[in-house]
This record gives sequence, C-alpha cells and structure tokens, in this order.
Amino acid sequence: MPEYIGKCTSCPRNCGAERFGEYGKGYCKMGALPKISRAAPHMWEEPCISGKNGSGTIFFTGCVLSCVFCQNYSISSENKGKVITVDELIGHIKRLEDMGVHNINLVSPTPYIESIIEAFTKYRPSVPVVYNTGGYEKAETLRLLEGIVDIYLPDLKYISPEKSRKYSLAENYSEYACEAIKEMVRQTGSPEFFEDGMMKKGTIVRHLILPSNTKNSIEVIRYLDRTFGDKILVSLMGQYVPEGRAKEFPEINRTITAREYEKVLDVLGQTSLDGFAQELDSAMSKYIPDFSLEGL
Repeated sequence: MPEYIGKCTSCPRNCGAERFGEYGKGYCKMGALPKISRAAPHMWEEPCISGKNGSGTIFFTGCVLSCVFCQNYSISSENKGKVITVDELIGHIKRLEDMGVHNINLVSPTPYIESIIEAFTKYRPSVPVVYNTGGYEKAETLRLLEGIVDIYLPDLKYISPEKSRKYSLAENYSEYACEAIKEMVRQTGSPEFFEDGMMKKGTIVRHLILPSNTKNSIEVIRYLDRTFGDKILVSLMGQYVPEGRAKEFPEINRTITAREYEKVLDVLGQTSLDGFAQELDSAMSKYIPDFSLEGL
C-alpha cells in the first residue's frame, strides 16, 4: 500500500514532490493514498459508456490541471473528498460491479497511479475499466497501465499553448496530451463494442467547446481527424457552463451560443471522425454530479 511517494513525476508537472499517506507537497496537493469524492453509478456519460445501468464512476479528488472553468471545482481545487486505502478502493469497485454498472470509470485518477495499479493487480473486475482524464498525461506513465485500462476517455482541450496557459496554467498541454492520446490508441486499438452496444475497448476523445474559442475547437477537430481518423471516437461537448473562476474571464463567463456550436459541429461533419455530439440543452449545472461523498 503506498504510504509514501518520493520525488513524484507521474504527471507533466514533474514537480518532484514528496507525497505521504494523506497529504502531499506537490502541484496536485494530494497524498499517496487515494482520496475520492464519489463512488456511484453515473448516467450522463456517452451512451456507450453509461447505457441503461450507468457507468460506475469513482471521482478522485485533486487534479494535475488548474482549469479556471472546471465543472468539478470543489474536488479538483478545493480538495473535497475522503482518504481511503487501496483495499477500500477495491471494495468500492466490487460494490459498483455488483450494482450492474457497465464499467468502472476512474475520473481524474492521475495523482493515484500507484494505488490504481495495486488495486487492479489485486482485483480485476468483470466489466471494462475506463480511464477518464483531462488529457494532461505523460505517455510513459500511461504505459504502466497497459493491460489494466480497456477504455481511455481523455479530453483534448486545446492545441494553442496560449489558450492552455491562460485557462489551465499548462502551456505545454497540447504537447503532452497529443502524445498521450497516441499512447492510448496504441494500447486500445480501434473502438470495439459488446453486442448490446456498450463499449468494450477503445479511445473516446472529448472536446468541450468554450465560448469565444471556436477557432481552438476547430483546430482540435482537424488535428484529431488527420492524426487518428477512425481509430478513435470523438465526443463534442456543448455543455459548458461557467463554473470555478470563469467569472474572472469575461469572454468565457457565459454558455456557448447556437452559432458557436453549429460552427464547430459543421467542421466535425466534414471529417472522417465518428462519435457523439451533445445538444446545447445539456449546458445546465444540474448535470454536474453532487459531490456529497455519495457511496462513501
């Protein structure tokens, strides 16, 4: 069980910080033991992830990014959650599996790679394992997960270093995220599905359209098309609502307009990419999970 991690370099921050059982000195401020804020079925992922019974989501506290508009701000930046042991993590996985969920969905798991590897080495669920991430990952860290993760669900938020620096304090975001997605696709191959339409393996790349930033979204879509084509699915998200510190940035302190959405959707329709597109009526705070330690 990880009680101490010295000189942590799991994520692109490479902060080299010491991390102890329940606390850490690194960028993410997380300790060596898992800290989670929710472990319950979730119905609002992509259709091939949520299905009828829901995705067995385990929301981890802490994040390696600092997105000013974060929809999960209370757990990514305010550190809401409960520290658990690896065996307790396994217990949550088994409980969700017994509830009939279609997969075990690890949300923002990057600070806890060591615990995740230990948990899934001890216990392998009968449903696929989903690694749900903001995309700011090191390919060499992801290689440690080969054979554990069945489905990767990363964001590709930006191509522009200027945008990623401004909104996520990570100028090198696209450099790492693009290489990380290549590693994910290498591990999973092209998308595969069970007979009921639920995803068995593969990579779905999400992109959230930000207001006043359609150029960035179009760059992301064109990159994914020329780099991956039919080897991935794309999930285009119109659900943006200003959360976190978005009010400090007037250009993103609103939902996206129908014109912005349609402009990006038109470009997606001109590509070879397959996947999903959310409707604008999903841009409501009610779709953000309530991080009241449900299931803990």
